[in-house]
Amino acid sequence: MSLESKVTEEIQTALENNDTHAAALITRMYLKDLDSIPLNIAVTGESGSGKSTFVNAFRGIDHEDERAAPTDVVESTMEPEAYPHPIYPNVTVWDLPGIGTTKFPAHQYLKHVDFEKFDFFIIVSSDRFRENDAKLAQEIMKMGKTFYFVRAKIDSNLLSAEKSQKKKYDKEKTLQKIKENCIQGLLCVYCVLI
Repeated sequence: MSLESKVTEEIQTALENNDTHAAALITRMYLKDLDSIPLNIAVTGESGSGKSTFVNAFRGIDHEDERAAPTDVVESTMEPEAYPHPIYPNVTVWDLPGIGTTKFPAHQYLKHVDFEKFDFFIIVSSDRFRENDAKLAQEIMKMGKTFYFVRAKIDSNLLSAEKSQKKKYDKEKTLQKIKENCIQGLLCVYCVLI
């Protein structure tokens, strides 16, 4: 029986016995415990996709802050690096190396970064949904864990589209194409696992 089920059962029993004080006490204790449970969030994706920038934004920290994850135009994250959340002390955001580089080839990536130890994942992708994004999503789903997909660098894509399309440029249509590409890629991942 899971912790949530046990707590729910205890609350239900207390309420059935008209003991609202006990039900409230159980609820408060459970919520207090939730605040102390460690949560490890892995930020993963290809090198150069904007993972470290996302880690900093997620934590509300400027890239020039001494507590910031380093960002660069070349591969800079060489080991999984833990960054505590400044407001939620039980939350740790992990900046993982990029998948699919010569130092972190896709076939060795999961083992190198110890994928199993994370509670859930954020896959950061830029430009297009790629094979490595799909591989990461598939592995996360196989582990029975949750992931969020973040499409980064859209501002750069919009600027490029505007320059290349000139008079035919339509920001909303371009954004819709990007969204559809992400959805199509994620649907393909889901279909492969069914």
